[in-house]
Amino acid sequence: MHHLLHSTYATLVGLCLIGVARAHEHAHHDAPSTQLEVNEQMRQAAIDFLAALPPETRGQTTFPFDSAERTGWNFVPMERSGTPLKAMTLEQRRAARRLMRSALSDKGYLKATTIMSLEQVLRLIEADRENVEGIRDQEKYWFGVFGDPAGEGPWGWRVEGHHLSLNFTSDGRLVVSATPLFLGANPHEVRVGPRIGLRALGEEEDNARQLMASLSEEQRDKVIIQPAAPRDVHTLPGAPIDLGAPAGLALADMTPKQQTLLKTLVRDLVQHLRPELANEELRAIEQAGYGKLHFAWAGGLGPDDNHYFRVHGPTLVLEYDNAQGNHSHLVWHSTENDFGLDSLQKHYERHHLPAVAQ
Repeated sequence: MHHLLHSTYATLVGLCLIGVARAHEHAHHDAPSTQLEVNEQMRQAAIDFLAALPPETRGQTTFPFDSAERTGWNFVPMERSGTPLKAMTLEQRRAARRLMRSALSDKGYLKATTIMSLEQVLRLIEADRENVEGIRDQEKYWFGVFGDPAGEGPWGWRVEGHHLSLNFTSDGRLVVSATPLFLGANPHEVRVGPRIGLRALGEEEDNARQLMASLSEEQRDKVIIQPAAPRDVHTLPGAPIDLGAPAGLALADMTPKQQTLLKTLVRDLVQHLRPELANEELRAIEQAGYGKLHFAWAGGLGPDDNHYFRVHGPTLVLEYDNAQGNHSHLVWHSTENDFGLDSLQKHYERHHLPAVAQ
């Protein structure tokens, strides 16, 4: 079944690549200029990044757009395909970071680089671990480019390493996907060394706790779906995103203050993207109906209790889990459009299927 799905997807992408140039000539009028500019800036940043690499390194950094590598995301510490920061010169690293800046807000870029830097904290904590310097390394974050950003067909890029997976997809003229997006923090709160008190995912935790504190007892009974937090988020790499009907309390059943708190939680996550992309995501959530968002919690409410929360709506699944001892995971999925799969299919149907005779 997996091979059949991959074959079907590869065929779809191939057809999209064949016809996209013709559609590209006529489709610019139906998209806001700012969205076209964002795509162009990201495209140029990717072109510049690849141009900064020598041919051999460029070859290991680029993959076909329909490669299984593009959707094979992960967040554990391991060797990856692509090129890590560790193997780059200073100028190449600068180009790689400019690519990150082309997609992220200032807050998002700071969050991503802070997560990378936590590897140095782990190196300090795990000083007695064998080969700790080879395992905990803030330069072991790999970059990959899928498809040809200089062409007119779909393309994408990724930066990934321990506790970070950023995935962006363009249909050739617009950025159509920024998910899956994974952020993690170990330690969740730094408790040793010069950075003591740092919480890379503190804003997300605080927003959820503020919402929990505002709930009545009756509302809390609906929100708490399990007495114990799960060991990890449910929508792990390779796991289905379909969690069934949204669980917990609907935004429509909250007070105005609580509705604002839940919207703030979602907005603050989405705004890790640069403003133009974040606004598009928030517009899609609003069009699908903010009232349909559900908030759920599992685990304890104490500051050191294992806990989990979820926001689930028509267009997104957001999961946060801190159940591994001061070690948190946060993942954002589009319910249908991770890696731009739904957008690419619609793009193909809109621009490349023959018109039905009337």
